[in-house]
Amino acid sequence: MTKNMPDIACQPHQAPQGKLNWVGMSGIELPILVQQGLASDSSVCLSSKVQAYVNLDDPMSKGIHMSRLYLLLDEMAPKGNLTPNRVKAILEEFISSHQGLSTQAFVEFKFDYYERRNSLKSNNSGWKHYPTTIRGEMRQGAFSCEVSIEVPYSSTCPCSAALSRQLIQEAFEKQFNDQATSGLDYQTVIDWLGTPEGINATPHSQRSYAQVKVKVGESDTLAISILINQLEDAVKTPVQAAVKREDEQEFARLNAANLMFCEDASRRLQSKLNDCTEYLDFWVRINHLESLHPHDAVAIVTKGIENGYIDEPNLMDPM
Repeated sequence: MTKNMPDIACQPHQAPQGKLNWVGMSGIELPILVQQGLASDSSVCLSSKVQAYVNLDDPMSKGIHMSRLYLLLDEMAPKGNLTPNRVKAILEEFISSHQGLSTQAFVEFKFDYYERRNSLKSNNSGWKHYPTTIRGEMRQGAFSCEVSIEVPYSSTCPCSAALSRQLIQEAFEKQFNDQATSGLDYQTVIDWLGTPEGINATPHSQRSYAQVKVKVGESDTLAISILINQLEDAVKTPVQAAVKREDEQEFARLNAANLMFCEDASRRLQSKLNDCTEYLDFWVRINHLESLHPHDAVAIVTKGIENGYIDEPNLMDPM
């Protein structure tokens, strides 16, 4: 004979009563499918950490049915690529499973996205790592979906480059001043430029990070690779995986051709994302991890739309 097991959550609530903004779970370990590359029918299985919440709109209820959130995630998330429409369907099921208790839902998938990226010059490629988060929310029947990603790149200081050029000019003048009137020997100059004395100063560079959040509309596809391409194309100096000498030389050339302060990098991304009509809104935080200073240089920019991302400084890491 099967006994009816007690369900304390369904018993009347006698303690202090009140509605709760969010109740749910965090740190859920869940495999998910994510579109790999540009083809919408391709996918890769990744490990994710998930947060899932609904509001508790009934002040008389002890709590929500947390197991329902977990079981819905376990059933729905791994069945196909994680897209805005799949996120929306999950949120709708969260609310439907809590009729009379909840009217709002939130879900967040945090994972590491890996993609092979080609070397700059050599016929090589290597894996690069991009921390990624997909968040979805349903409020008063309105759905919103956000993709966050972190892209590393190199930034070379324009001020340091100018100061280095000045030192090189001074070294050249000191070396060849006595030949200024008699004429310089071309090969002698070329040989000297190839010595440590010829390039006696180099500008400082640092590994830098663009932390980007974009709002996306309802869709059956989500190509993270496209967003990566757009961001790396804007800064021009993404970090490299597989590197031969010719790749390193090209990387040095790109850094010299793309000198930038954090303000420059943020404006590059602002311009690029403004041209991308598929994003409803965006928020960008540029972090230059200074090699000259013990602190970082930061710039933040948003699309600037009404009721969009706030434009006040956000001092917290958005990832």
